Amino acid sequence: MKDYEAYAETNSRKNIMLIGIAGVFCAVVAAIGVVAIFVGADLFGVGENTEAQGNSDSAEHTDAGPAITPDGEQIEIGIAYGTEKERWLKEAVTEWEKTPGARQVKVNLIPMGSIEGAHAVLAEDKRIHVWSPASSVYKDSFKVDWQLKFNGNPFYAEDILAISPMVFVMWEERYQEFIAKYGEVSFSTIEQALNEPGGWDAIAGKSDWGLFKFGHTHPNKSNSGLVSLILMAYDYHKKIKELTLKDILDPDFQTWFESLEKGVDYSVHSTGTLMKRMVQMGPSKFDCVMVYENVAMENVATAAGRWGDIRVVYPERNVLNDNPYYILNVPWSDDAHKKAAKVFLDFLMSERIQRLSLNHGFRPGNVRVPIKFAGSMFNDLAGYGIKVDLNTVCEPPTGAVLTNIQDNWQRRHGR
Repeated sequence: MKDYEAYAETNSRKNIMLIGIAGVFCAVVAAIGVVAIFVGADLFGVGENTEAQGNSDSAEHTDAGPAITPDGEQIEIGIAYGTEKERWLKEAVTEWEKTPGARQVKVNLIPMGSIEGAHAVLAEDKRIHVWSPASSVYKDSFKVDWQLKFNGNPFYAEDILAISPMVFVMWEERYQEFIAKYGEVSFSTIEQALNEPGGWDAIAGKSDWGLFKFGHTHPNKSNSGLVSLILMAYDYHKKIKELTLKDILDPDFQTWFESLEKGVDYSVHSTGTLMKRMVQMGPSKFDCVMVYENVAMENVATAAGRWGDIRVVYPERNVLNDNPYYILNVPWSDDAHKKAAKVFLDFLMSERIQRLSLNHGFRPGNVRVPIKFAGSMFNDLAGYGIKVDLNTVCEPPTGAVLTNIQDNWQRRHGR
């Protein structure tokens, strides 16, 4: 995969020499100002770039600010994050460790499924100061659970790191046979394929391919599994908003839903791991999975080198996973932890680090970073089905609807 950091800043510093006694005095004053600017910028790893960083509060992304603790002692923060961001966050932390700011803030990455991370915070996992799930879909449910147990607002501050919609991923050869039989890839046609008694023999006359195999993550552990269920409900009822309890409890929907879910492999608890399993084990494990767009994009080259090309298909109705960064307001996180978490958030939102997220298939949360340009992954991978413009985006359902979707699934599958 090519390196997409063609837009890194390369401006070099210019020395200024002034002649004369008055000129020397002015140069000293000017140099002091320049040093102050560069020290502030370097704390956030933006080097010699003098562009405004971040979204609206660009000054915060370049101002080092005072020491986080009076004695300058290093503060450690733990970030529980969904594995769909693993490669980007690890790269970002590596870049952070090259900056003076790392002397004040040590970042520990804790990989967890999005909902698994919420449960860990509720269980008072004191390693966690920031929760960064794949989307804000579960935010309200988590907040209600927190307030029932502890009272108060569990969120100190938040921002959107990056965006990634949902996609189906199929092996290209099997995609072509699937389309020839059903005309499209959708939850409706996947349900039909899962219930073909003859499997691929009935679908495409390929008995050696076995049964049709579809996977999504565990919906009570991982955001993408839960979002998959939400999209199934929206798709069945042909809605894009205002999903209701009546929709979820509808007997016809429940019959269809179970007909689909009984054939799904949901054994994996994180989206990055699910895609990794597909690439590792090939078509013998999965013909199709539902994952985040960025996870699919990261694995195009790896998949081709092992089993052949993959095809990315966007569902007719989609959800934008906004990868929030929640700085937690929890008893074990003091003011220094919160301030350290905010400093690292500013670093993540800087244009340089946001461009790194684009290299991993994300749509950057910083609107100053473009998506459409020559050499962008979104351009280069268009032949695999990647596209920028989406069909229809659904609104997240209420917490009560989410709870009933999960409970309904839990009763039927028991774990």
